Parts: sequence; C-alpha cells; structure tokens
Amino acid sequence: MVQKDKSVTIPDEWFKPKGKNSDKIETVVRPSLSYWKDAWRRLRKNKLAISGLIFLIILTLFAIFGPIFSPHTVTQTNLPNQNQAPSAEHWFGTDEMGRDVFTRTWYGARISLFVGVMAALIDFFIGIIYGGISGYKGGRTDTLMMRIIEILYGLPHLLVVILLMVVMGPSLTTIIIALTITGWVGMARIVRGQVLQIKNYEFVTASKSFGAKTPRIIRKNLLPNTMGPIIVQMTLTVPSAIFAEAFLSFLGLGIQAPFASWGVMANDALPVILSGHWWRLFFPAIFISMTMFAFNVLGDGMQDALDPKLRG
Repeated sequence: MVQKDKSVTIPDEWFKPKGKNSDKIETVVRPSLSYWKDAWRRLRKNKLAISGLIFLIILTLFAIFGPIFSPHTVTQTNLPNQNQAPSAEHWFGTDEMGRDVFTRTWYGARISLFVGVMAALIDFFIGIIYGGISGYKGGRTDTLMMRIIEILYGLPHLLVVILLMVVMGPSLTTIIIALTITGWVGMARIVRGQVLQIKNYEFVTASKSFGAKTPRIIRKNLLPNTMGPIIVQMTLTVPSAIFAEAFLSFLGLGIQAPFASWGVMANDALPVILSGHWWRLFFPAIFISMTMFAFNVLGDGMQDALDPKLRG
C-alpha cells in the first residue's frame, strides 16, 4: 500500500518582507522622560499617595495660617466659656480653661510638623555623611563605623529619648536632640547599602581615574543615585518623630502648658473624656492619626514611584 505525500506547499508570497513606512521611521513611540519626571508620573497614578500629599499640604497651610486668622490666641483663657461644645464661635469647642481648641489644634500642628521635619533633616545630613563615608571607604573604616552603628542600634530608642528628656529638661530643642541622637542610624545604614552597590559602577571608576577626590565623588556621583531610598526613608521618619513628640508630650516630657501640642491636648482631655467632652480628645487624636497615615501612604507611593525596576 502506497502512502500519499501530505506535505503542503507554502507559497513564496508569504515570505515577502514587509515594506517600511517612511513616514513613521522617525516617530517616537514613548516620550523621553527624566528619572524624576517619570517618578512623578507614576506617583500621580497612585490615588492614595496623592490623597495623602494633598492632606499634608492642606495641613501645613492651616498650621501656618490658621492661628494667624483665628480671633483667639493659643494661651487665651476664658473660664466662663470652659468645655463648650463645637459652635460657630469655637469650631472645635473649648477646653477646661476656656481656650479655643481650634487655635490650639493648629498651633499643635506647627509643633508636630516642625519636630518631624527637623528630625528628618538632621537624620538626612548625618546619615548621608556617615553612611556615604562608611560605604565608600570600605575595609577597616567601614567595619569600625558599622560597629558604632550596631551599638547605637542596639540601644532602646524610646528609653534613650526619655532619659535625655529627663536629664536635659522638657523643651522643643531637647525633643529634637533626643529624637535625632540615635534616629540617624537607619538613614546611615540605607545610604551605606546603596553606596556599596554603586561605588564599583563604571562612571564612579571613571571619576576616580580622572583624579576626583572622595568628597566630590560622594557628592556628585554616589548621592544623586541614592536619593530615591533616602527620600522614602525621610517620609517615613517624619511620622515616627511626630508620634514620638506626641507621646512624650502626653507623658508630660515634651511641650509644657500653657503652650499647645497634640500630645498635651490629648493628655489634658483624657481625665474628662467620660464627662461627655469628646471634642477635646477627638481633634488632636484624629489629626495625629491622619497625619501619620498620610505620611505613610505617601512614603509607600514614593517607594514604588522611585523604584527603577518598576519604570516602564
């Protein structure tokens, strides 16, 4: 029995090359974007992160201008108006001394944002200098500097802060010093890890071959390529410092009366919360929670936006 040949003949027309369209040769499929423009484009797509950013901008504006346009001062007492519920005259009500809670809330926002931003900036400068030198030098220098970091990292941060507050006395300057004395350790470790990855890249080697000094290499070549993780770490440092300040003020180790702080306001309101004066604890507590939430979602969004692996 003879088997038939079932092979199929493919016509030559199927293999003709597709002609080029000369009109589309120079067409740019995707616009060229810088690293930061592309990161901003991706951040805008994260609605939760943008919502957090908008809230923080509004909070900052109210913290700056709210007490200025308020007819009441932060320390103004009026005993006949004590513990009044929110009204047209006192939008957030009054406390046991008749002081306007609205004005005190925004003054407390000034304190909290100032402490958070200052703590983040100090951590930023100390961390990038210490971590940059440690990662770039390497060898024994890196080993010695990392042992120091490990010792500081092993100390209970909150215990160190409380001890310093007790020894130095409660004040705004003391709070910032106490929060940053070991707070820069996390920033330094992140910078060191990034520098260890980048320092052997070709552009760094080229700078060395041209005789560039160590400070210039760190400033011009290494730090600009590590700014993504550094900025993310800063956005996460601010809410931690805000919460620490509120906690210390709540314990009586931070801002002292009659000046306002969210922690002081919460501490003053706690004994009378069962008396029905809910507004005294509600407003400082809700602003602490929303501020920390806004910073954290913004930090998460920036982490995704600044990640080069997700760039596309």
